[in-house]
Amino acid sequence: MEIKTATDVLFILLGAIMVLAMHSGFAFLEVGTVRKKNQVNALVKIITDFAVSTIGYFFIGYMVAYGLGFGESAQALVEKNGYELVKFFFLLTFAAAIPAIISGGIAERARFYPQLVATFLIVAFIYPFFEGIAWNGNFGVQAWINESFGAEFHDFAGSIVVHAMGGWLALAAVVLLGRRLPKGRNGSISHPPSSIPFLALGAWVLTVGWFGFNVMSAQTIDAISGLVAINSLMAMVGGILAALVVGKNDPGFVHNGPLAGLVAVCAGSDIMHPMGALATGLIAGGLFVWAFTQCHNKWKIDDVLGVWPLHGLCGAWGGLAAGIFGLEALGGLGGVTFMSQLVGTLMGLSVALLGGFIVYGVIKKLVGIRLSAEEEHLGADLSIHRISAESDID
Repeated sequence: MEIKTATDVLFILLGAIMVLAMHSGFAFLEVGTVRKKNQVNALVKIITDFAVSTIGYFFIGYMVAYGLGFGESAQALVEKNGYELVKFFFLLTFAAAIPAIISGGIAERARFYPQLVATFLIVAFIYPFFEGIAWNGNFGVQAWINESFGAEFHDFAGSIVVHAMGGWLALAAVVLLGRRLPKGRNGSISHPPSSIPFLALGAWVLTVGWFGFNVMSAQTIDAISGLVAINSLMAMVGGILAALVVGKNDPGFVHNGPLAGLVAVCAGSDIMHPMGALATGLIAGGLFVWAFTQCHNKWKIDDVLGVWPLHGLCGAWGGLAAGIFGLEALGGLGGVTFMSQLVGTLMGLSVALLGGFIVYGVIKKLVGIRLSAEEEHLGADLSIHRISAESDID
């Protein structure tokens, strides 16, 4: 039994480390997408958001979601080889992904310290509120869904709880921030990625870490499933191929393709057939390219990295896909219904969107959330951090 407990600790610790590494992927994905005058800010935001997220989740968020805190003595905390401690670490890396997602949407014009305040409030209160509903049965919501629609809302690794929440929170922030200052006389805000290699590096780091994100969501070694790994792989590949075709070879779309597929497969990765996972990824890759293009060209939503299309919409699709391809009739393991998935998905999106408008709306009213026009023109690197990404000094 002691070996089993120790193995569980190592298992979930490795998962936490892999998801922690994903945060560097978030950073470099943003660095490669934003203009060079905002690259330092992208790097600093991700690492400081993680620090603030840790404080918010340790002292408040974990208690909100699971009713557990860390007020006991170290002697009590070390029981079961400290399993509850590393479980917190693992779940923290999920919680901290929310501000990392938001960071990409609000890039190039958001003030620094107001965003850290928003990070704290979201990770301490908004995210764990729905996390507790979905993953801990809080407020009897899951019991009601089960009784009403024949199964609980199923989200194995966070298509809705993490990704859709992050994407729809980001949408509220992006709308309240407004569009970036236009470039040129035609009023365009379109900018090509500043560094395709950095963008690709970020995508690769995220993709590799995602197998810890999904597979280690089992949380104990005896619950591990190779099906989760293969479904993640198939959805990733589907996302790449769809983004390649629909995005017409654009490298930005191609490298976001695997992320779209992986976002979408999180919810049902433990119950889908690999063919269902492939279909989920294919649809997600095409959905991302279409929605990103619509956002920037028609809807005029200035979501710099396309985090609402990628995490918000593909995450929502993933919640629904679990209720389709998870059905036994379509080769899945069952235990889900489409209506349960629809209700749970809509609930998650509603909490995120409302919470985003409340948090960012209040901060905007009190202190402001956007850089001045002069600061934005100069760039966040020099305006906030007083240094550029590349020095001219030999």
